[in-house]
Order: sequence, then structure tokens, then C-alpha cells
Amino acid sequence: MLDLLIRRAWLVDGTGSERRRADIGLADGRIAAIGDLRGQPAVREIDASERIVCPGFIDLHTHYDAQLFWDPDLTPSSLHGITSVVSGNCGFTVAPLEPGDDYLARLLSRVEGIPLGALRTGVPWTWRSTGEYLAALRGRTAINVGVLVGHSALRRSVMGAAATERAATAGEIEQMQGLLRAGLRSGALGFSSTRSQTHFDGEGTPVPSRWATEDEFIAMATVCAEFDGVSIETSPVASTGILPDDDVELMISMSRHGRCPVNWNAMTVTAGELPIVEANIDAGTRAEAAGGRVVAMTIPMPVQVRYSFLSGVFLDALPGWDRFMRLPPAERLDRLADPAERARLNDSAQQPGPRRDQADWSALTVLEGFSPLSRSLEGRTIGAVAEQQGRDPFDVLSEIVVADRLRTGLGRIPSEPTAADWEAKLRVWRDPRAVVGASDAGAHLDVLAIFNYPTWILQEAVRRHGLLALEEAVALLTSVPAELYGLHDRGRVNEGARADLVLFDEARVGTEALSTVEDLPDGSGRVFAPATGIDAVMVAGHTVVANGRPTGVLAGAVFERGVDTVSAELQVPRR
Repeated sequence: MLDLLIRRAWLVDGTGSERRRADIGLADGRIAAIGDLRGQPAVREIDASERIVCPGFIDLHTHYDAQLFWDPDLTPSSLHGITSVVSGNCGFTVAPLEPGDDYLARLLSRVEGIPLGALRTGVPWTWRSTGEYLAALRGRTAINVGVLVGHSALRRSVMGAAATERAATAGEIEQMQGLLRAGLRSGALGFSSTRSQTHFDGEGTPVPSRWATEDEFIAMATVCAEFDGVSIETSPVASTGILPDDDVELMISMSRHGRCPVNWNAMTVTAGELPIVEANIDAGTRAEAAGGRVVAMTIPMPVQVRYSFLSGVFLDALPGWDRFMRLPPAERLDRLADPAERARLNDSAQQPGPRRDQADWSALTVLEGFSPLSRSLEGRTIGAVAEQQGRDPFDVLSEIVVADRLRTGLGRIPSEPTAADWEAKLRVWRDPRAVVGASDAGAHLDVLAIFNYPTWILQEAVRRHGLLALEEAVALLTSVPAELYGLHDRGRVNEGARADLVLFDEARVGTEALSTVEDLPDGSGRVFAPATGIDAVMVAGHTVVANGRPTGVLAGAVFERGVDTVSAELQVPRR
């Protein structure tokens, strides 16, 4: 007998093939049968005659390592149809961990924008090894989670404070290799790192992996070659512009020595950036010629960056503002309320520097307010308000922020993609040298919102603009990322596969507007948006989200390398 029979669904199977009418029978967490299943007995039935059924979406770039302990439903991702995530990216993981060392918590707080109070109160920090951390996750997640072994955690565990002071010795590299080997043996899916110049730790020092030599990177990759079903993720030195040649060569070398794909984070695509984008994804062509595979992860949607004087992410990069943003909130409020202190802060922010544009207060829009004053100004720019009142923009901004006790959501509203932008995006999404993703879900909690990219693609590219067939969009969100990480049992709806499914209304699927919810363990807030049009999200045949709400069922697996993954082909698949 079937556990569940989904009747007369429009099946979009994840391969890109045309949709078809089909019944789908589930048993023991797997897809038992597909076709005309009339007469098949089932414990439960669903009439899906007006719904799409497709594989659960797969998000390869998240930072849910900590959130799993206070939010096993992994919201908002699960609400948007994501049934599998990979965490531990950019080298920032919570294991391996040395007893009594809170460095990794302080690192995550600074570099990934997770409130330190939430990390300290919401995470048990009871493990040492990656294997012990993975054991702590099992049985406590609604959706599937795979974890990478982070380079910065490896360095800190082996080198202590010296991890952010110097290159490693040969003996230290050997110890790191041993920890990585143990992590992969215990089930971690691969290795992650960063050389990005934007990544700093809790003390404002370049993160540990930025101190590594190229030989150290290669040494880590050689460990990956000892195992099946492994992947490598990294962030290159440059966050914008054309990748430096040494970055490209290092990624190619890591792929060759690791005998596995390397994906790098992250690439935005507009028509104006297309020459840069094409130059960067050419790293994939160079890698293939050298016997490796390098894949660019591309952010599909326009990114709205939120500024908050409470968290201070991005604002702390302004000249002279690092110390100000480290002050307790009450002291920051006092300084912003003092005209003389405000003037000094503004003078400092206006000094020449790489982040000078962030101090263009007039260009900021009040995105979300928390007081009568700020709510009355939502959707307006600081410049427009200042001009109307005949006042200095920073004075106006400070008054709003003080009234909100620093919580005001501020930012620049991204422009709608033009026809040329859409053409560029689709060109890259369809390129086998790129993969859609880079959500950063679980990080930058009050600053970034890319977690809803699957429903945004279905809403904007498929339904609103009609630029992408639903079948192709689903493949980009399911089988393509599954193939890159060798997730052989996910990303497609076929008999025998795991029953990770999404049921949705094609005419309504999308994302709601962003707002702030204050539900972190320390009471602080995060940017949040539910989905629309999704009836159910299923993991291993169990409904984990129903009509937009988590059910509380913890059906997710902790992926194990070599069990849930197989070695991905280095030969680039053609789409």
C-alpha cells in the first residue's frame, strides 16, 4: 500500500522535459510509482489536478550552520520550496572547534552578520570535531542539510591565534589535512574557503583562510581526492570585476588536485556587466581544457542591501566608524542624538575611501520603520525628506534612526531588470559553466534577502515576463545543482528517488514583500518573506510545510558524502 497518492498532478520532473499529467505514489520516503495509478490503495490521497508537482529546490550556498539549533524548519528557505541546502560555505563553519574558544562565534557574527547574542544563546557549542557536529544535527531538521568543512575553522583549530598572523608550517598543514580527512570521513560533503578581501573576523582582521598560501589550498584539495562524492567551494580575492588570473589558476589547480568540481561565489549579472561575466565564466572553459571543472555561482535576482544602525554591517566599513559600531546600542543612540557627535561621525564617513558611496545618505530609502515618524516616511529617500525640511540629510537620518532605536531598515531600491538585463541573465543561467544560487541564507540576517530566489524566478522570469518555460526554470533549481554536487537521489522526480517534492499553484507562486521579524534567540530581528502559492513542501514523503506554515515534522536528512553523493563528472555537462 502507498503512504500517499498524489492524483492527476501536472508533473514537472526536473529534467527540463515537458510537463505531463501523472499520478505519483509515495512509499517509505521514496517515489514508488508514477503514471496512471487508479485503483492503487493508499493511506492518504491528494487531488493535485490544478497543481504543479516538481522536485524540491536545492540551495547550494547557505550559512545555516548555527540557525539549525534554534530553527529546525530552516525558514524562510523551506517556505520557498527548498528541500535541500548545503551549509558551511566560504570556510566559515562551527566545527572543528576547540573547547572554550569563542572565536568562531565572533567570526560568524562579523563576517556573516549573525547576532553574537543569538550565536551564544542559541547554539550549544558542545562538539569538537566535524563528525560530532554532524551527529548533533541528525534528527533535528525539517529539510535536508549537507555541510562542508571550513578552512578558517581548520586553521583556527590547528594554529590558534596564529591563524590570523602568518602562513602555516608544513606540520600545521599536515594537521589541517588530518582534520579535513576526518571531517570528510564522517560525512561532510567537501571543503570550503575564501580569499575574498571583504572577509574579516570579529577583531577586524582578515579571516584565517586569507593567510593561507597557495600550497596550503592545494594541500587541502589533495585530501578531497581521497574521497568520492566531494565538492569544493571558495570565494576568490576580488568581489567585483574580472577575476585575477592567479585566482582562476588556483581554482583550476584545486579542481585537478581534488578531482572534483570547484564552485566559486558569487557573480551578479546585468547587461552592463556582461563583458566581465563572460570573462569570469571563461574560467570554466580553461578548467575543462586543463582537466578540471570550475563553476560560477550566480545570484539570479536584484539584491536589495539593507542598512541598519543596530547591526552596523557595511556601515562599520566607513572611515572611523568601526569603533562607533562596536559601542553598545545605548551609547550609539546617545552619540546620534548629540549634534556635535553627529557632525564628527558624518565628517569621518565622508572621507575618501572604497566604501564612500555608502555615506551618500540622501540616496537611502526608508524601507521599514518602527516608530510613527519612520513609518510615515517609508518609501521616501532621505534626500527628499531633507530637501523638503531644509535640513542636513545626516541630521534627518539620525533623527529617524534614534526614534527607531537603531532598527530602521534603510537601503537603495534596486531597479527592475531591463530587457537587456533579462537577456544577459538567461544567457548565464543556461550556461553549463554557471549555476543559480548564492542565497547566503542564514547569514546577513537583517541586511540581505536572497533566500527567496526560487519563488522569485518562478514569479518574475516565468509568470510575469514569460521569458523562461516553467520546466526549464525548475531544472535550473533542481537537477542542475543536484548534478554539480553529485546528489544522485535528489533533483528529479523518478521512481526510486527520494520523495522531496513541492506542490504549487502555477498562477500564484511567488514571494511576498520583505519585513522584519524579531524571532532570534536573543530577541533581535531578521529580514523575512513568506512565499505565495505553495500548497505543500515534502521531504522524504512527509509534509514539512503546509499552506505556508511549517508543520513541525523533522523529516530532513543530514547528507553523508559517498552515501547521498557520488563523484560529479569533471566533464562539463551540456544543457
